[in-house]
Amino acid sequence: MPGIREVRRLPWSAQQMYDLVADVGRYAEFLPWVVATRVRSDNETEMVADMMVGFKALREKFTSRVIKNRPERIEVIYVDGPMRDLDNVWHFRALDDGGCEVDFCVDFTFRNAVFEALAGQYFDRAFRKMVNAFEARAEALYGSSSSSANSAA
Repeated sequence: MPGIREVRRLPWSAQQMYDLVADVGRYAEFLPWVVATRVRSDNETEMVADMMVGFKALREKFTSRVIKNRPERIEVIYVDGPMRDLDNVWHFRALDDGGCEVDFCVDFTFRNAVFEALAGQYFDRAFRKMVNAFEARAEALYGSSSSSANSAA
C-alpha cells in the first residue's frame, strides 16, 4: 500500500492541533476538494463520519471511523468509498516552546492498479496541499503563534 508522510513543527499546541483535526464537521470550510461532511456519531474516543469530495463534476463519498486519543493521536480508518483503502494517522507531540510536532501519514490503495499508478503521482501533491490547508486553518483560528492562541474546543 503506497503511503505519504509529513512531519511539521508548528507554533500551536498539541491540543489546538488535535482540536482542529478532530473537528471533521468543519472540513468543508477549509479543505480543498471537500464539498461536505456529515458526522454520523461522535464521542470522546470515536467518531463515524462521511466526507464528500469533489473536483468539477466528479463527486465521491468516503466513510471513515475516527479513533481519538486526546491530545496525542487521531487514527482514521477507511470504512467505505471508491478506494480499496485510505487510512491515516495524526500524532501530536508537545514541544517545550509551547508548540507541537505534527506527524501525519496516509496509506492508500486504489481499486484499480492502473489508476493507482497514474493517480498516485498526483496524490502526493494533493496530500501536501491538504496539510498546508490545516496549517493555514490553524493560523486563521489561533493566530501566528501559540502565545496568542486559544483552543477551538
